[in-house]
Amino acid sequence: MDVSNPIFVFTVLLAVILLIPPVFERLHLPGLVGLLLAGVILGPNGLRFLSHDTETMKLLSDIGKVYLMFVAGLEIDLSQFRKTRQRSMTFGLLTFIVPIFTGITIGRWFNFGWNASLLIGSLLASHTLLAYPIVRRLGVVQNEAVTVTIGATIFTDTAALVVLAICVGINQGEFTALTLVNQLITLGLYCVLVLWGFDRAGKEFFRRSRDDQGNQFLFTLLALFVASVGAQVIGVEQIVGAFLAGLAVNDVLGDSPVKEKVEFVGGVLFIPFFFVDMGLLIDIPAFVKTLASIGITVAIVVGLIGSKFIAAWLAALWYRYTRVEMLTMWSLSLPQVAATLAATLVGFQEGILTKDILNSVLVLMVVTSILGPIITARTANRIPIPQPEQEAIDEVAAWWDSSHGDAEDPQPPFTVVVPVNNPQTQRSLIELAALLARYESGRVVSVAIVRGQVHMDDPRLEGELIRSRKLIRRAVELADAYGVEVTPAIRIDDDIALGITRLSREQNASLIVMGWSETSSLKARLFGSMIDSVLWSSPCPVAITRLLDAPENIATILVPTRDLTPTTLRIVRFAQALAGVSNAKVILLHVVLPNTPQEQTAQFEDDLGSITQEQAPQITTIIKTLVSNDIAAAILQEAQQCDLVLMRSIRRGTAGGLTVSDITTQVVQQLHTSVILFGEPHK
Repeated sequence: MDVSNPIFVFTVLLAVILLIPPVFERLHLPGLVGLLLAGVILGPNGLRFLSHDTETMKLLSDIGKVYLMFVAGLEIDLSQFRKTRQRSMTFGLLTFIVPIFTGITIGRWFNFGWNASLLIGSLLASHTLLAYPIVRRLGVVQNEAVTVTIGATIFTDTAALVVLAICVGINQGEFTALTLVNQLITLGLYCVLVLWGFDRAGKEFFRRSRDDQGNQFLFTLLALFVASVGAQVIGVEQIVGAFLAGLAVNDVLGDSPVKEKVEFVGGVLFIPFFFVDMGLLIDIPAFVKTLASIGITVAIVVGLIGSKFIAAWLAALWYRYTRVEMLTMWSLSLPQVAATLAATLVGFQEGILTKDILNSVLVLMVVTSILGPIITARTANRIPIPQPEQEAIDEVAAWWDSSHGDAEDPQPPFTVVVPVNNPQTQRSLIELAALLARYESGRVVSVAIVRGQVHMDDPRLEGELIRSRKLIRRAVELADAYGVEVTPAIRIDDDIALGITRLSREQNASLIVMGWSETSSLKARLFGSMIDSVLWSSPCPVAITRLLDAPENIATILVPTRDLTPTTLRIVRFAQALAGVSNAKVILLHVVLPNTPQEQTAQFEDDLGSITQEQAPQITTIIKTLVSNDIAAAILQEAQQCDLVLMRSIRRGTAGGLTVSDITTQVVQQLHTSVILFGEPHK
């Protein structure tokens, strides 16, 4: 077998990224460690199936490298950065300067030149938010210390890549102060061009392309590679352009289905290729030699951990954060994955860094990617869950309570929009919508969307209209039995999802109730493009339902709660309204880790109890706290005693392009009871 054959190389890589990561994740190790090990086994030091020097491997690895940095830019939460811009910049400066000086000191101590030492320092200065899903799961993302750390990522990654560009420029030519100034000016102009130009061009293109997700996906990829090529043209490394492109289209994509597709393609395909290639570069004898003369590796690992701790301690001292908040900031800024690995590979290929540094950085990546999330899980759960502002509570009340408003500015009636295109779920959806509308003295809008044809006299269109009229008549009959006002509607639209959301906006909808087919796969139910599009463009919350029994028969509703954000309060309010129509009780389940302080748990229960009493004092609402290391298992255990589980709809979770399992997905995959996933409108 010709191991340089592109098809053979691609086949081996697909087999590796399909089979290896799940095995390591079962061992509670990052999947990327498995990809690195697979590269070692299949590379020159092992079975020799793959080689870094083949054109196919170089191409796929280069694409994975720029894609990794692009996704890193996409995942930076700009809204969080804007909330605490000044403090994020301050912490970003601290967690950049302290590690970079530490790295320079280590480099000079081990007899590296100034340029290589500066690059070693920049490798320690960035960080990857690998533990972000943990703080999100614990409900402390809104804590200021956490928000500041998330926002600091944009500064550390950008500054580290700028240092990389300078070091590569110095290495490639004669260095003078004039060339440095010229390079910085060129880089500054390029940053402005990409960040401003791609943002404006992207918004204009998305406005004109409207719902054409295929072209929007291609535009996003084009922005990535144009920025990467442009960076190379001005003498800067490609990953700098890729990261800037990710920041530029961040606002354009938001949390749209297109962003999910972009991250999906990178996370399951191209980014794993890069990690396998990093494994191919590991020279086993050199790696063993590096570990045998362990000095440089220990210095880099200890230097990174210590310098990040000092930076977090200084920031906490300056802004008066608690010890727990300081430790959380430190642990969040520990993992070195995306920018660190990409920059290390560039430095190695340019001849600035040696094999010893490459091997040491790989050890650093493994250590910090394991240590950071472990510390975060142990410290972040001790941060008090932020209390909601009164404005947020009033917002939830205004959303649901149709009595708000006055004679001059009356609030429209509570309106539930129900798409009835699927006859299998029609009855349960209409019954649920009618009960809610009757409870709130509102109305139901039953809608059937017919996909348009080029010619309005097309026989296919006429057949769909006839079918839709039958469905609408059936929906009206079902709703009439509950004595609520029903507005039937048939809409012809090029896109079913947009037809639903546009009509919802026209009708001032308070809620959209949708279902998924029992015959479709779980992936199609939860991640289907139609549901994604409705959630993306909806003007109001969306309830995605799978009811195994009539709504009137629901006696117990389980609502896992992790924070007091408006999203959680809206879900609780929805559960209380549903309990009101079926005389059910609501159980608010709060799962905490074993080392969570008892006073923190009691405070959360008091805050949640007072809010639920204010929202619906007549509904029986029980707050239950369970102590467990496995949140999904605790929810599933409690769900066995309940008729309905109500959860927020979260369809993905990534960190530096690496897939992270999500509690909602784990629970729904194993639930054997009715479930409603509650999705928030995009903002």
